[in-house]
Amino acid sequence: MRLVWGTSRGLFLGLVLATLVAGLLPALAAWLGQRIVDAVVAAMQLHAQNGSAPLWPVLRYVLLEAGVLALLSGTQRALSVQQSLLRVQLGQKVNTLILQKAQTLSLVQFENSEFYDKLVRVRREASTRPLALVMKSLGLVQNLIMLISFGVLLVHFSPWALVLLVVGALPVFFAEAHFSGDAFRLFTRRAPESRQQSYIETLLSHETYIKEVKLFGFAPLLLQRYRDTFARLYAEDRRLTLRRDGWGFGHGLLGTAAFYLAYAWVVIDAVHGQISLGQMTMYLVLFKQGQSAVSSSLSAISGLYEDGLYLTSLYEYLAEPVQADTGHLTVGACPGDGLRFENVGFRYPGASRPALENIDLQLLPGKSIALVGENGSGKTTLIKLLTRLYRPDQGRILLDGSDLQDWQETALRRRIGVIFQDYIRYQFSVGENIGVGDTLAFNDPQRWQEAAAQGMAAPFIEGLDKGYATQLGRWFAGGQELSGGQWQKIALSRAYMRRDADILILDEPTSALDPAAEAAVFEHFSQHTEGRMTLLISHRFSSVRNADHIIVLQQGRILEQGAHEQLIAAGGHYAQLFDLQARGYR
Repeated sequence: MRLVWGTSRGLFLGLVLATLVAGLLPALAAWLGQRIVDAVVAAMQLHAQNGSAPLWPVLRYVLLEAGVLALLSGTQRALSVQQSLLRVQLGQKVNTLILQKAQTLSLVQFENSEFYDKLVRVRREASTRPLALVMKSLGLVQNLIMLISFGVLLVHFSPWALVLLVVGALPVFFAEAHFSGDAFRLFTRRAPESRQQSYIETLLSHETYIKEVKLFGFAPLLLQRYRDTFARLYAEDRRLTLRRDGWGFGHGLLGTAAFYLAYAWVVIDAVHGQISLGQMTMYLVLFKQGQSAVSSSLSAISGLYEDGLYLTSLYEYLAEPVQADTGHLTVGACPGDGLRFENVGFRYPGASRPALENIDLQLLPGKSIALVGENGSGKTTLIKLLTRLYRPDQGRILLDGSDLQDWQETALRRRIGVIFQDYIRYQFSVGENIGVGDTLAFNDPQRWQEAAAQGMAAPFIEGLDKGYATQLGRWFAGGQELSGGQWQKIALSRAYMRRDADILILDEPTSALDPAAEAAVFEHFSQHTEGRMTLLISHRFSSVRNADHIIVLQQGRILEQGAHEQLIAAGGHYAQLFDLQARGYR
């Protein structure tokens, strides 16, 4: 309720008012129906006795009932309109809450499959469940108002009639409540399989994957896996549906029997003259609508249970623990001291061995370090620790003499310009693709051009039809696709957007470039990194050899370190790797 109130107070109050009115009007319409029938019977008797009868006593009730039904129709329409408007706003609010929460969580949490299942689960029903919970609550209130007003009229017939009305609907309620819990538990348990289905859909329909899927002839196997997963999920759905509806039908017969027992009771009383024809009509309408209201109320309660289970998942997600940013520094204790790793170690959750262990290194302003090692040796993990996407399990990382955890996150990240190996190809314009590197200058064309010149992307951008306004990618109309090397220059330009960044991190920055372009990039790079700290990851030794200091990682540990000439002279692992790569150019 608080969630809906915070979304739109006006719509919420409108729903409450419309619910109250819609709850009172059916009883009033039933009472007017009795008056119409009794007035018609009285008029028929007068007509039989006198040869004529006044019509106004009948017509006034007809007009009143018409007005009530028109008002009821308008109220129901108001409920529908307000529901539709609130559904959109509430869905947006809940999705925003989910996405905002996601920005406060650590990268390690996103890499946990159980957490990701929870995230997918709450997002999938974010736009429907919260409003359904509120509408069922208001529907329950509406039905209770109807039942109270019906009860006031039915009690004149017999208090036992009310008992019969409620008892007849209880079996259906118990069945619905039981199967609602089963449905939610089934939905929760198979979240990983549902997510796998979505992933297969992406593989079969996304431009990034479709070319490889087609060339390898992988589609039939994927489709079969998709069908098998669907068949398994459908079998579970089918069993639950058959059980739910089977039991519901059986229990529904008990409710029908209760209604017709009451029906017979009312008819017999009318035949014996204990109630009038109009009262008989009213009581039958009250029983029919009352039974429907009781069933709806009990179904709403079981539905509230199921929706409440969903909201439990939502609030569990929103309550996911967040590592508080306790950092407050914007300037280090020893400016100019650079970066230091002191006995740093990190282990991924559930991993059998550390990803990094006993890492000690120092990077001074104006100097560069290159990280070399086989895949999985810990190079990218080290970068994620440096950018505080991860926190070390042991040791500490210092920037200008102060622990990285003591730095204010915004101040720290403004000092870092980074290009990851798996950089994002945004389906935005060229300028926005570059501007994302510094959101403070996201819409600044002058800064785009300066960064593109430094990243060696300016020449090909100026050759595009719309220059920096060119839409990139094929997802949207008018989009233009770039080559791998051109995309890499865009990503490199993105790193140059941060003028204040004195730490440049380059993870395979030239892997998609030809040798001539790579040489030009590094020549240009050396001219624009004066006074900055540079950390480079590359498998190309033509790039690595120019670094001031080279660190060779193996299984998360530092195996060798030194300048290129020192490592070659030592004849160790680095020298072997360099010789292997050099043979390919001889």
